[in-house]
Amino acid sequence: MEKIRIYVRESYLELVNKTKWPTLKELQKSAAVVALASAIIAMVIYAMDRSIRFVLEGFYNLF
Repeated sequence: MEKIRIYVRESYLELVNKTKWPTLKELQKSAAVVALASAIIAMVIYAMDRSIRFVLEGFYNLF
């Protein structure tokens, strides 16, 4: 039980004293990058899905 208490205490101290927290401006920039990357990835997946659907529908319509 003592080891757990020491671990929790050291974790707390590291979080409070040693961790460099980002500023609001940095967080906003990171959020914008993540949102943009997510939108681009979603569009790529959508385009791939539509392309595969088009090809498969053409293939199935042959029979």
